[in-house]
Amino acid sequence: MRRRNFVSAVGVGAIGLGVFGPGELTTGLATADPGRDFDGWLWIGRRPDKSDAECRELFARLADLGFRGVLVGGAVGSVIAEAAHENGLEYHRWMWILNRAGDRWAREHHPEWFTISRNGDSTLRAPPYVDYYRWVCPSREPVRAYLRELIDEAAADPVVDGIHLDYIRYCDVILPRGLWDKYDLVQDRELPEFDFCYCDVCREQFKSLTGRDPGGLEDPTADADWARFRWDSVTRVVAELADVTHARGKPISAAVFATPSLARRLVRQAWDEWPVDRVFPMLYHPAYDEDVPWIGRSVAEGVAALHGSGTELNAGLYVPALDPEDLADAIRLSTSAGAAGFSLFDLNPLTADHLSAIEEIVSGAVVSGPA
Repeated sequence: MRRRNFVSAVGVGAIGLGVFGPGELTTGLATADPGRDFDGWLWIGRRPDKSDAECRELFARLADLGFRGVLVGGAVGSVIAEAAHENGLEYHRWMWILNRAGDRWAREHHPEWFTISRNGDSTLRAPPYVDYYRWVCPSREPVRAYLRELIDEAAADPVVDGIHLDYIRYCDVILPRGLWDKYDLVQDRELPEFDFCYCDVCREQFKSLTGRDPGGLEDPTADADWARFRWDSVTRVVAELADVTHARGKPISAAVFATPSLARRLVRQAWDEWPVDRVFPMLYHPAYDEDVPWIGRSVAEGVAALHGSGTELNAGLYVPALDPEDLADAIRLSTSAGAAGFSLFDLNPLTADHLSAIEEIVSGAVVSGPA
């Protein structure tokens, strides 16, 4: 069953099947359009724990289930692209943008590009949380020019059908609630060591706009202009990369934080304002200490924020935390809330039982919502 029939089997019927509890399905909530394609996608960030033949077999099954494409990290290899295209799936390059931890050239030649905390520490020399959190500043034109070149080179590759942006944000000023214990933190406010960027370029640009130095603000965490400056700095990068990609005649998408409100507050990311073709909110519910129904509520917020923009939303689902039944529920919730589809993270934890659960949804065999 291909994408067009996917919505007919899933989206319309799910609303009346107890997917949302009493009061959860509110007036004005967007619902799936039965005339619109419903797309499945798969993130592949690591080398598959499968042989080439097994990958081809898997991709054939994904195509039959209505999947549209795969979002693939650059180091995974060309076999994935070949297997995707052989089965009619799109192959999109999944690229880290403002987190340049793996970019040795940038680290060695342009240490000044890396973001500075309110404490004055560089993410190059003192990365917060984890060693790979090394971020470049979106306010700097040389940084943006460099990123435009990288994206243009990737988009020019005839094997690539589209560009998928990741880490297109600032470092988390506040981690999702479900991660506080992991890092032994209590982040009930914005702490200076996680608050970025206070480099000379950011401070001069903000001062030229407002007449105020963010380094001298009495409470920079509560300043609406300073928040907007950083949202707009990231959005400018996205817009420029979208122009480059579209000039190559290819679509661009982005992996983003769960909802517009959370994204703004946690990572300075106003993704509902971005000129991209598709967003993939990472609805990884354990990170937020939430349950599966939260996925549907989060999709509804994102769909409402994007209304009229032309940008589609695919619900990003975290497979390791979803057994097959929960995955089916998450897909139904996402469809009912108006998502254009879903994406699974990622290939290696995806089991035959997960695929069977998706197949049951597509075939219309699953007709009841979560208990």
